[in-house]
Amino acid sequence: MARSLVQRIDKPVWAALGGIVVLLTGGALYSPNFLSPDYLLQQLQVASFLGVVATGAMVVILLGHIDLSIPWVLTIGGIMSTAAAGWGPAGSALAIPFAVACGVGMGLFNGLGVAYLRIPSMIFTLGTNAIAQGLMVVHTSGFAPQERATPAMHFLSVGRSVLGIPNAVWMWCAVGGLAVLLLDRTAFGRRVYAIGNSERAVFLSRANVQLVVVGSFAISGACSAFAGTLLAGYSTKAYQAMGDPYLMPAIAAVVLGGTSILGGRGTYLGTIAGVIVVTLLQSILSIVQMPEAGRQVVYGVVILAMLLAYGRERRGGT
Repeated sequence: MARSLVQRIDKPVWAALGGIVVLLTGGALYSPNFLSPDYLLQQLQVASFLGVVATGAMVVILLGHIDLSIPWVLTIGGIMSTAAAGWGPAGSALAIPFAVACGVGMGLFNGLGVAYLRIPSMIFTLGTNAIAQGLMVVHTSGFAPQERATPAMHFLSVGRSVLGIPNAVWMWCAVGGLAVLLLDRTAFGRRVYAIGNSERAVFLSRANVQLVVVGSFAISGACSAFAGTLLAGYSTKAYQAMGDPYLMPAIAAVVLGGTSILGGRGTYLGTIAGVIVVTLLQSILSIVQMPEAGRQVVYGVVILAMLLAYGRERRGGT
């Protein structure tokens, strides 16, 4: 049974798991505290925010599309949740659902444009990102929001309720568990993979391709907005462009975990491994004080390398 499980793990996932070992070893050689339990838990907490974003990004990438509106949809989640907190007790109770609903709305907008207007996802979601940015600048008049996160948001982000593990990690586990059930156990998930392999074949089978595409982008929007609420709770407030550092790392994590950027292939285990690799890489680059421009170059190289190594494998075999 164990041997069968090992054989089912794709080569890119093994490569990502090997990368984790290499990064942990290199970090430990550079800093003795790198492998301390407190530091590793802190890294898991940081990884959880990226993991939630990467979950939604993976669903869209499995279709063969991409969501470039992640940065400002995430920012919408953070700003709208803290704005709702200023509406009194009712607003505080509805802060997280309201923010996620805003993210779903932006995702539905993306999905409708891609599925029904047939506009390439890269172009349409980039436009949506600009629209979201404009809406938030108008909402805040160009300044940092004055509202603060609710106690519930802060608790979910920084609290440690079970086994001393940060609650943000449990939130990632919950989101990831739902994603696995959706992709592996439902007709919707099977159609996501099928569309990534051949959208025409799914269309000819009379499945509702447009509905699956719209739903996938809605999931991405919900995940981005929820990550925004967690980040707002982590820092106790929202701020402009809080999602900008998450676009390239999220895509890099998904691709590094073996999800084909052309769609149709990938596992959530690989995405988990990719998120941890990117988080550890960020930590090491921060320790060595590499500037942000250098980090973006690293993420771009990772994406191109994985595309060259595995991106054409499926196409060549069909």
